Amino acid sequence: MTSIEQENSNKILIDKAALIPSFLKTKGLFNQHIASFNYFVDVEIKNIVKANNKITSDANPVFYLKYNDINVGMPSSEEGFNIINEKITPHECRLRDMTYSAPIYVNVEYTRGNQRVVSKNIVIGRMPIMLRSSRCVLSRLTTEEDMAYASECPYDPGGYFVVRGSEKVVLMHEQISRNRIMINRNSKKELICEVLSTSQDRKSKTYIIGKKGRYYLKHNQLADDIPVVIIFKAMGYESDHLIASTVGIEEEYVAAIGPTIDECTLLNIISRADAIKYLIPRIRRKTFGSTGGRVSQEHDVLDFLSNSMICHILSPGGNMKMKAIYIGLMIRRLIQAEKGICDADDRDFYGNKRIELAGSLLALLFEDLFKRFNGELKRITDSHLGKNLAAPLDIVRHMRQDLITNGLINALATGNWTIRRFGMERQGVTQVLSRLSYISVLGMMTRINSTFEKTRKGIICPADTPEGESCGLVKNLALISHITTDSDEMPILRLLYNCGVQDLRSLKFNVIHNPEYSLVFLNGSVVGITDDIENILITIKMMRRKGFLNPFVSVSKNANTIYLASDGGRLCRPYIIVENGVPLLKQSQIEAVKNGAKTFDNLISEGVLEFLDVNEINNARISVYEHQITPQTTHLEIEPFTLLGVVAGLIPYPHHNQSPRNTYQCAMGKQAMGSCGYNQQKRIDTLMYLLVYPHKPLVKTKTIELSNFEKLPAGQNAIVAVMSYSGYDIEDALVLNKASLDRGFGRCMVYRFAKGNARKYPNQTYDKFMGPSLDAVTRKPIFRHSVLDNEGIVFTGAKVMPKQVLINKCMPVVQSDTIPTVGATGFNHNFETKDVSIPYRGSMNAVIERVLLTCNEEEQYLVKVLIAQCRRPELGDKFSSRHGQKGVCGLISPQQDMPFDHNGTVPDLIMNPHGYPSRMTVGKLMELLSGKNALMGEPRQWRLHYGTAFGGDDVKTVSQNLASFGYNFLGKDMLTSGITGQQMSAYIYFGPIYYQKLKHMVIDKMHARSKGPRAVLTRQPTEGRAREGGLRLGEMERDCLIAYGSSMLLTERLMVSSDQFTVEVCTECGLMGYDGWCQYCKKSSASMAKIKIPYACKLLFQELQSMNIVPRLQTAKYTDVIQT
Repeated sequence: MTSIEQENSNKILIDKAALIPSFLKTKGLFNQHIASFNYFVDVEIKNIVKANNKITSDANPVFYLKYNDINVGMPSSEEGFNIINEKITPHECRLRDMTYSAPIYVNVEYTRGNQRVVSKNIVIGRMPIMLRSSRCVLSRLTTEEDMAYASECPYDPGGYFVVRGSEKVVLMHEQISRNRIMINRNSKKELICEVLSTSQDRKSKTYIIGKKGRYYLKHNQLADDIPVVIIFKAMGYESDHLIASTVGIEEEYVAAIGPTIDECTLLNIISRADAIKYLIPRIRRKTFGSTGGRVSQEHDVLDFLSNSMICHILSPGGNMKMKAIYIGLMIRRLIQAEKGICDADDRDFYGNKRIELAGSLLALLFEDLFKRFNGELKRITDSHLGKNLAAPLDIVRHMRQDLITNGLINALATGNWTIRRFGMERQGVTQVLSRLSYISVLGMMTRINSTFEKTRKGIICPADTPEGESCGLVKNLALISHITTDSDEMPILRLLYNCGVQDLRSLKFNVIHNPEYSLVFLNGSVVGITDDIENILITIKMMRRKGFLNPFVSVSKNANTIYLASDGGRLCRPYIIVENGVPLLKQSQIEAVKNGAKTFDNLISEGVLEFLDVNEINNARISVYEHQITPQTTHLEIEPFTLLGVVAGLIPYPHHNQSPRNTYQCAMGKQAMGSCGYNQQKRIDTLMYLLVYPHKPLVKTKTIELSNFEKLPAGQNAIVAVMSYSGYDIEDALVLNKASLDRGFGRCMVYRFAKGNARKYPNQTYDKFMGPSLDAVTRKPIFRHSVLDNEGIVFTGAKVMPKQVLINKCMPVVQSDTIPTVGATGFNHNFETKDVSIPYRGSMNAVIERVLLTCNEEEQYLVKVLIAQCRRPELGDKFSSRHGQKGVCGLISPQQDMPFDHNGTVPDLIMNPHGYPSRMTVGKLMELLSGKNALMGEPRQWRLHYGTAFGGDDVKTVSQNLASFGYNFLGKDMLTSGITGQQMSAYIYFGPIYYQKLKHMVIDKMHARSKGPRAVLTRQPTEGRAREGGLRLGEMERDCLIAYGSSMLLTERLMVSSDQFTVEVCTECGLMGYDGWCQYCKKSSASMAKIKIPYACKLLFQELQSMNIVPRLQTAKYTDVIQT
């Protein structure tokens, strides 16, 4: 052991985990969503308007409209007749199927005739507001009482939208990093160099590809691949020597670019004019966004070179020197990869990825809608100013709010993002927020849509990913991962130039690749060169730690090149800084954070902690524990359990389980019943589950405390006996104690809702809610309407049975034709209606919990009915422990038949021991030991134990504590059989384990059918439980029946009980006839025979005939067949 290791082993920092609550308080588990949206409404939306701030007219050059400012207001709702409700809350929007949105105000300056008019607070649309963002009313509520007054749960994370009453979350999307030179292989396994460039109004891909020793530039606006030398000449660099020096001054690079220069000479392209002339027929003209007249072909070429090709590199005043340098660097990188000097880039490396959040996606969408909004105003202006009108045009009166409002709302509601100017169409951007339990909400808010690779350690949770085809494509963030937002580049640029970085614009090409100098990149753009690379690295880090630079600025070194990044979407995590083998964090600072005297941000500003992104992590040497610190160590992990995500962090002792078991639990933890929030009793959602008697787990983890899972748990502590009990516990089935079920173990409430609204139609008709229909004899409501009140709506507390009507609604038969005769109120009251009642579609009796009568955004009468069912566990219901060991209930045994220990304790459930060896869930064994230890002594002595990942209470200590209370050291007990009354011949592993009841219940899956609806086209039974369909006898089942020789059973299943149909077949031509007549042979019933075939077979024959394929049925008498 070195002297530093010896010193650090004596100076272990105690309770570093106290920093994590402070991190979550300041940054939050879901802060990335909220911070991204705040940055959009505070900064990005202003930049978008600033870049598109003026509208002019081709018809009148004097006219202009200028946007001076834009801001997003606070949430409100329009209640009809221009009444604005400014006290709207998210809960009210959920109940009334409204969108939680705020007006977008602009200040404009424009001309009206000969006057200059300035108008303020003009509404151009409405912006859906993210909950808990700076524009949300909840951000100003600090106490639990305030949140309760707003009918919100204080532990609700926010970060989602309420759109038309539905909660929508914009999932994080993984994308390749923009504006970076990447060396990859194409589909033919050939090396290519690509750059995905993005600017404020352009997006393009530029490739450098090698073909037979020559280098070409490929771009989606070019019809052909263009030799790179022609591109250089078109940019104004006509000297071959100058072009070669952009790639390199070394002999090998000059020789590599030589064949491309020779090809250009063979094409007789010498000057810039020749190159532009060569490019003119090969440029594809852009059509989107062009509002001006026709421009020259030379202008198209120059516009492509300046603004489309590598669009993130600007060309001020037509000076394309920086673009030429950048293309030279791309060619140089490709040559190096071909010669094996450097490797191709790994597309899965997380330093080459960026995460798109709600703010950046909304910015793309809003800019597209704002450009369309301005284009519409320009079209109106040109059409009006071209006419001689009596009154001057007031353009503000023609501003339509619906274009931006509907564009934003429809995108969030459907998840379809369409950006016309980029030709981008993306589906599934948003999803409905899962409210199955509190943990399912947490899991969804940290989900990333897009393979586990080592650079994701500490950034992405290694366990939380689905099974099946999306495994590794859908991921979840680690506990203290953070996603950056964009920050200003100017302070970094000034610092770099002050540190001696030389600007490339003032240097010659041949200096760039001098081995004494290093290139400096900032967000993918070349800034300059430096001869003191270490000084730059030390200075940037020092300035960041002192607080003079944004704490999320990243600096890394790779192959004699410095890369700096301040862009958004980078994944990073905090580390403790280590200098000279000593952590800078002191025990006194940890105590100050625990006492509330300091926050996590204070430690960042003091230079004790810092955020590293994946590229900078590659340059760092990080120790997990203090005793591992060496003189070369640069950083120390805060706590190793933060490598896991919030869902995987709920598992006790996950480091003792086989890896797939933790992955299974991450999926099942989201399916476990609990409570979705304190306001569950006030919500009316499509489907809600509530565990009636939830428990805190006896064995908890630090993540459980940090995520508030103890406040909204999803499971119960069950006393488990690990033993074989009858044959009903094979294959992971569980034997449950009937007395435990009677006391409430596993009992849950299931809530569903039915909805009906009264629409008004263009022909002045409307939907009606009708009273119950009465029996003609008894004059009492018929059975289907027996739970309705006089208005045709079910009453609160009513007990409903399947297929009984909840809302008796009628709608007009004709809705579009204009009916001139209307009543005094403007509506036609005499119209024909049809019944569109809303029945109860459940399979068991239920109780009406609540009935809500209100109106929605369109002023339509809205009725919502919340239906509740109380369910107790039954055979076939699914349970799971926190270690991915799921099983169904195989037997419910009376308590008197269950085994018991010397204290008379009877297990709540019995688990078969064969579930352990192959699954290797040692963590579950340790949970039982720790849980049993937690219950030792008097109740006031009970102490919850920790099973935190990579730590927790160790087995030896727990076992010794058990022995001190007189229990078996290994946690085993002697049980007595409840059936025979004799002691069992073996010790039984016996103690509490936290079990989850999952949403999969047998009553929701149970399905059988004797008769019911049939499909119109094939006349076969419909498919699926929801449509009262049959169970499909498929191809494999058919083959099994054939193997058994069960021909009669096959006939009965596939024809008699399905779609048997009698057809008449002509005995001469073999084609089907009708009503005793063959249309083909022109013969009557004497030649016709009746046979039975499936209706689908008859349909197939007719469809084949329509394709000129004629299947003929050969018929014969039964006696003739026997004789032959």
